Amino acid sequence: MKIVTYNVNGLRAALKKDWLGWLTSVNPDVVCLQEIKATPDQVPEILFLEQMGYEHYWYPAQKKGYSGTAILTKITPRHVEYGCGHEDYDFEGRVIRADFEDISVMSTYFPSGTTGDVRQDFKYRFLDDFHQYAHKLLVDHPNLVISGDYNICHRAIDIHNPKSNANSSGFLPEEREWMENFINSGFIDTFRLLNPDPHHYTWWSYRAGARAKNLGWRIDYNMASKALENRIIAAKILPDAVHSDHCPVLLELV
Repeated sequence: MKIVTYNVNGLRAALKKDWLGWLTSVNPDVVCLQEIKATPDQVPEILFLEQMGYEHYWYPAQKKGYSGTAILTKITPRHVEYGCGHEDYDFEGRVIRADFEDISVMSTYFPSGTTGDVRQDFKYRFLDDFHQYAHKLLVDHPNLVISGDYNICHRAIDIHNPKSNANSSGFLPEEREWMENFINSGFIDTFRLLNPDPHHYTWWSYRAGARAKNLGWRIDYNMASKALENRIIAAKILPDAVHSDHCPVLLELV
């Protein structure tokens, strides 16, 4: 199974940049999208997705043009779960999960705290609740992949300027500690498992030519439960895809 996670920062905008052509060339089995910022009726290209063999499941935010997640899949799921049972997060369309025969794949969009204390507090509540939610899921879904935009750089190796961003949301000590605890509690950062080298990022600011200079942050992950460790055969960041300020991250399992 080839899984790709991609924060498209507006699916309609990405489609105007030949996103379908890119999707055809990579040909993943499952695509986890974040920040779709659209409802299905606003995306006429759905017809092309279906012609490519993709079923599509959408979980847009109640607020138009904001947040939202989706899963595209060439493998028919036996169940799709919309939301995580927390009204505040489900209102923003932050979690959708597809259960297949022997694996479950989740697309999730963690909140950002960059707009101030209110949203940073919201982010901390989400982190606490999501940790509990994920571990409850493991009881019935031990083969679990949690893909998405976590809005957290785990370690200094995951950000181009750790010193100057020490007090920035996304690299705060409390956020990094949460990520460390989450991984140590039974999950694998699949990219880092196979790629120990620095200077690999998944998000770049639109300002000051950051992407051309590779001045980025690694905040998009395919986390896999420990039960899947022996099935991981590839984990890659795909920085040449330029449909968004993020780039996709690929995970391949046997």
